[in-house]
Amino acid sequence: MIEVDGLSHAYGPLPVLQDLTMQVADHEILAVLGPSGCGKSTLLRLIGGLELPQSGETRVHPARTDSTPTTYIFQDPTLLPWRTAAGNVALPLEHRGLPPAERAARVAEALARVNLTEFAEHYPRDLSGGMRQRVSVARALVVRPAVLLMDEPLASLDELTRESLLADLIRLWHETPYTGLYVTHSPSEAVRIGHRVVVLTPRPGRIRAIVPIDVPVDKRTESHPTIAAARQRIWELVGDPA
Repeated sequence: MIEVDGLSHAYGPLPVLQDLTMQVADHEILAVLGPSGCGKSTLLRLIGGLELPQSGETRVHPARTDSTPTTYIFQDPTLLPWRTAAGNVALPLEHRGLPPAERAARVAEALARVNLTEFAEHYPRDLSGGMRQRVSVARALVVRPAVLLMDEPLASLDELTRESLLADLIRLWHETPYTGLYVTHSPSEAVRIGHRVVVLTPRPGRIRAIVPIDVPVDKRTESHPTIAAARQRIWELVGDPA
Protein backbone atom coordinates (compact mmCIF):
# COMPACT_ATOMS: atom_id res chain seq x y z
CA MET A 1 0.00 0.00 0.00
CA ILE A 2 1.10 3.57 -0.68
CA GLU A 3 0.08 6.42 1.61
CA VAL A 4 0.51 10.10 0.78
CA ASP A 5 -0.30 12.44 3.66
CA GLY A 6 -0.41 16.23 3.35
CA LEU A 7 2.32 16.26 0.69
CA SER A 8 3.59 19.64 -0.54
CA HIS A 9 6.72 20.46 -2.50
CA ALA A 10 8.32 23.42 -4.26
CA TYR A 11 11.44 24.16 -6.27
CA GLY A 12 12.73 27.44 -4.89
CA PRO A 13 9.84 29.93 -5.03
CA LEU A 14 7.86 27.71 -7.44
CA PRO A 15 5.21 25.55 -5.69
CA VAL A 16 4.69 22.24 -7.51
CA LEU A 17 2.48 20.11 -5.27
CA GLN A 18 0.13 21.29 -2.56
CA ASP A 19 -1.43 19.29 0.27
CA LEU A 20 -1.91 15.92 -1.48
CA THR A 21 -3.48 13.17 0.61
CA MET A 22 -4.38 9.82 -0.93
CA GLN A 23 -3.87 6.06 -0.69
CA VAL A 24 -3.13 3.36 -3.23
CA ALA A 25 -4.40 -0.05 -2.10
CA ASP A 26 -2.37 -3.23 -2.34
CA HIS A 27 -2.49 -4.50 -5.96
CA GLU A 28 -4.27 -1.37 -7.20
CA ILE A 29 -3.05 0.69 -10.15
CA LEU A 30 -3.73 4.38 -9.64
CA ALA A 31 -3.44 6.50 -12.78
CA VAL A 32 -2.35 10.11 -12.22
CA LEU A 33 -3.25 12.67 -14.86
CA GLY A 34 -3.05 16.42 -15.16
CA PRO A 35 -1.61 19.31 -17.20
CA SER A 36 2.11 19.71 -17.79
CA GLY A 37 3.97 21.11 -14.80
CA CYS A 38 1.39 20.03 -12.20
CA GLY A 39 3.85 17.82 -10.33
CA LYS A 40 3.03 14.32 -11.60
CA SER A 41 6.65 13.25 -12.03
CA THR A 42 7.64 15.00 -8.80
CA LEU A 43 5.01 12.95 -6.99
CA LEU A 44 6.64 9.73 -8.23
CA ARG A 45 10.11 10.92 -7.19
CA LEU A 46 8.86 11.74 -3.71
CA ILE A 47 7.13 8.38 -3.31
CA GLY A 48 10.19 6.58 -4.66
CA GLY A 49 12.52 8.37 -2.26
CA LEU A 50 14.51 10.20 -4.94
CA GLU A 51 13.60 13.52 -3.29
CA LEU A 52 12.44 14.49 0.17
CA PRO A 53 9.16 16.43 0.48
CA GLN A 54 9.19 19.88 1.98
CA SER A 55 6.14 18.99 4.02
CA GLY A 56 3.96 15.95 4.51
CA GLU A 57 5.13 12.41 4.00
CA THR A 58 4.85 9.31 1.85
CA ARG A 59 4.85 5.71 3.09
CA VAL A 60 5.20 2.46 1.16
CA HIS A 61 4.17 -0.79 2.83
CA PRO A 62 5.54 -3.71 0.76
CA ALA A 63 3.18 -6.65 0.46
CA ARG A 64 5.99 -9.22 0.23
CA THR A 65 9.16 -9.53 2.30
CA ASP A 66 11.16 -10.77 -0.72
CA SER A 67 10.42 -7.71 -2.84
CA THR A 68 12.11 -4.41 -3.57
CA PRO A 69 9.82 -1.66 -2.20
CA THR A 70 9.73 0.50 -5.34
CA THR A 71 11.12 0.58 -8.85
CA TYR A 72 10.65 2.78 -11.91
CA ILE A 73 9.77 2.64 -15.56
CA PHE A 74 10.68 5.97 -17.14
CA GLN A 75 9.49 7.62 -20.35
CA ASP A 76 12.82 6.80 -22.01
CA PRO A 77 14.36 3.33 -21.63
CA THR A 78 17.76 4.68 -20.38
CA LEU A 79 19.57 1.49 -21.39
CA LEU A 80 23.36 1.14 -21.33
CA PRO A 81 24.34 0.88 -25.02
CA TRP A 82 27.38 -1.34 -24.34
CA ARG A 83 25.25 -3.99 -22.59
CA THR A 84 22.97 -6.52 -24.23
CA ALA A 85 19.28 -6.69 -23.35
CA ALA A 86 20.09 -9.41 -20.79
CA GLY A 87 22.97 -7.36 -19.43
CA ASN A 88 20.75 -4.32 -18.93
CA VAL A 89 18.11 -6.40 -17.17
CA ALA A 90 20.77 -7.98 -14.93
CA LEU A 91 22.17 -4.62 -13.80
CA PRO A 92 20.00 -4.07 -10.67
CA LEU A 93 20.76 -7.63 -9.47
CA GLU A 94 24.54 -7.40 -9.62
CA HIS A 95 25.13 -6.11 -6.10
CA ARG A 96 22.54 -8.23 -4.32
CA GLY A 97 24.71 -11.21 -3.60
CA LEU A 98 22.65 -13.62 -5.68
CA PRO A 99 24.30 -16.79 -6.98
CA PRO A 100 25.06 -16.47 -10.71
CA ALA A 101 22.60 -19.24 -11.60
CA GLU A 102 19.75 -17.54 -9.75
CA ARG A 103 20.59 -14.18 -11.28
CA ALA A 104 20.59 -15.69 -14.78
CA ALA A 105 17.28 -17.44 -14.11
CA ARG A 106 15.64 -14.22 -12.93
CA VAL A 107 16.90 -12.32 -15.98
CA ALA A 108 15.60 -15.04 -18.31
CA GLU A 109 12.24 -15.02 -16.53
CA ALA A 110 11.91 -11.21 -16.80
CA LEU A 111 12.78 -11.22 -20.50
CA ALA A 112 10.30 -14.04 -21.14
CA ARG A 113 7.55 -12.05 -19.42
CA VAL A 114 7.98 -9.24 -21.96
CA ASN A 115 8.40 -11.64 -24.93
CA LEU A 116 12.07 -10.82 -25.56
CA THR A 117 13.76 -14.17 -24.91
CA GLU A 118 15.13 -14.42 -28.44
CA PHE A 119 16.58 -10.89 -28.22
CA ALA A 120 18.48 -11.45 -24.95
CA GLU A 121 21.91 -11.02 -26.58
CA HIS A 122 20.96 -8.08 -28.81
CA TYR A 123 22.26 -4.59 -28.05
CA PRO A 124 19.93 -1.58 -27.69
CA ARG A 125 20.98 -0.25 -31.10
CA ASP A 126 19.57 -3.42 -32.69
CA LEU A 127 16.15 -3.10 -31.01
CA SER A 128 13.10 -1.04 -31.93
CA GLY A 129 11.84 1.68 -29.60
CA GLY A 130 9.11 -0.62 -28.31
CA MET A 131 11.61 -3.43 -27.68
CA ARG A 132 13.93 -1.09 -25.78
CA GLN A 133 11.04 -0.05 -23.57
CA ARG A 134 10.19 -3.72 -22.99
CA VAL A 135 13.77 -4.23 -21.82
CA SER A 136 13.19 -1.34 -19.41
CA VAL A 137 10.03 -3.06 -18.13
CA ALA A 138 11.93 -6.35 -17.69
CA ARG A 139 14.66 -4.51 -15.76
CA ALA A 140 12.00 -3.15 -13.41
CA LEU A 141 10.34 -6.55 -13.00
CA VAL A 142 13.54 -8.49 -12.34
CA VAL A 143 13.79 -7.06 -8.80
CA ARG A 144 10.22 -8.25 -8.09
CA PRO A 145 8.97 -4.84 -6.96
CA ALA A 146 6.13 -4.37 -4.51
CA VAL A 147 5.38 -0.99 -6.10
CA LEU A 148 5.89 -0.06 -9.75
CA LEU A 149 6.19 3.66 -10.50
CA MET A 150 5.53 4.37 -14.19
CA ASP A 151 6.34 7.87 -15.46
CA GLU A 152 4.68 8.25 -18.88
CA PRO A 153 6.24 4.96 -20.06
CA LEU A 154 4.51 5.05 -23.45
CA ALA A 155 4.85 8.73 -24.33
CA SER A 156 7.75 8.36 -26.77
CA LEU A 157 6.26 5.43 -28.72
CA ASP A 158 4.10 5.32 -31.82
CA GLU A 159 0.39 4.54 -31.45
CA LEU A 160 0.55 0.84 -32.36
CA THR A 161 3.52 0.24 -30.06
CA ARG A 162 1.83 2.16 -27.24
CA GLU A 163 -1.26 -0.03 -27.51
CA SER A 164 0.85 -3.20 -27.54
CA LEU A 165 2.93 -2.21 -24.52
CA LEU A 166 -0.11 -0.99 -22.58
CA ALA A 167 -1.67 -4.42 -23.15
CA ASP A 168 1.58 -5.96 -21.86
CA LEU A 169 1.48 -3.93 -18.63
CA ILE A 170 -2.14 -4.98 -18.09
CA ARG A 171 -1.28 -8.63 -18.80
CA LEU A 172 1.65 -8.51 -16.39
CA TRP A 173 -0.65 -7.15 -13.67
CA HIS A 174 -3.05 -10.06 -14.27
CA GLU A 175 -0.20 -12.58 -14.04
CA THR A 176 1.39 -11.13 -10.89
CA PRO A 177 -0.65 -8.24 -9.48
CA TYR A 178 1.50 -5.29 -8.48
CA THR A 179 0.70 -1.97 -6.84
CA GLY A 180 1.28 0.79 -9.36
CA LEU A 181 1.24 4.52 -9.98
CA TYR A 182 0.88 5.29 -13.65
CA VAL A 183 1.55 8.90 -14.69
CA THR A 184 0.17 9.91 -18.08
CA HIS A 185 -1.15 12.80 -20.16
CA SER A 186 -3.62 10.49 -21.89
CA PRO A 187 -7.17 9.99 -20.54
CA SER A 188 -7.48 6.97 -22.83
CA GLU A 189 -4.45 5.29 -21.23
CA ALA A 190 -5.62 6.26 -17.76
CA VAL A 191 -9.04 4.63 -18.11
CA ARG A 192 -7.53 1.51 -19.70
CA ILE A 193 -5.06 0.68 -16.93
CA GLY A 194 -6.16 2.56 -13.80
CA HIS A 195 -8.52 1.16 -11.20
CA ARG A 196 -8.95 4.82 -10.25
CA VAL A 197 -7.78 8.00 -11.94
CA VAL A 198 -6.51 10.98 -9.93
CA VAL A 199 -6.88 14.26 -11.81
CA LEU A 200 -4.55 17.03 -10.61
CA THR A 201 -5.10 20.75 -10.96
CA PRO A 202 -2.66 23.02 -12.80
CA ARG A 203 0.44 23.91 -10.76
CA PRO A 204 0.59 23.69 -7.85
CA GLY A 205 -0.89 20.22 -8.26
CA ARG A 206 -3.80 19.47 -5.94
CA ILE A 207 -6.28 16.63 -6.20
CA ARG A 208 -9.15 17.93 -8.28
CA ALA A 209 -11.08 14.67 -8.53
CA ILE A 210 -10.67 10.92 -8.20
CA VAL A 211 -12.59 9.01 -10.87
CA PRO A 212 -13.24 5.30 -10.19
CA ILE A 213 -13.22 2.95 -13.19
CA ASP A 214 -15.73 0.27 -12.20
CA VAL A 215 -15.07 -2.12 -15.07
CA PRO A 216 -12.66 -5.10 -14.91
CA VAL A 217 -9.45 -4.20 -16.73
CA ASP A 218 -9.80 -7.09 -19.18
CA LYS A 219 -13.33 -5.96 -20.14
CA ARG A 220 -12.45 -2.38 -21.05
CA THR A 221 -12.93 -1.18 -24.61
CA GLU A 222 -13.09 2.28 -26.15
CA SER A 223 -16.82 1.84 -26.80
CA HIS A 224 -17.80 0.48 -23.37
CA PRO A 225 -20.32 3.04 -22.04
CA THR A 226 -18.76 3.25 -18.56
CA ILE A 227 -15.28 3.69 -20.03
CA ALA A 228 -16.48 6.28 -22.53
CA ALA A 229 -18.25 8.23 -19.77
CA ALA A 230 -15.19 8.14 -17.49
CA ARG A 231 -12.92 9.28 -20.32
CA GLN A 232 -15.26 12.16 -21.16
CA ARG A 233 -15.44 13.17 -17.50
CA ILE A 234 -11.64 13.22 -17.26
CA TRP A 235 -11.34 15.30 -20.45
CA GLU A 236 -13.76 17.82 -18.93
CA LEU A 237 -11.79 17.97 -15.66
CA VAL A 238 -8.45 18.42 -17.41
CA GLY A 239 -9.81 20.98 -19.87
CA ASP A 240 -11.47 23.17 -17.23
CA PRO A 241 -8.84 25.36 -15.51
CA ALA A 242 -11.10 26.18 -12.55
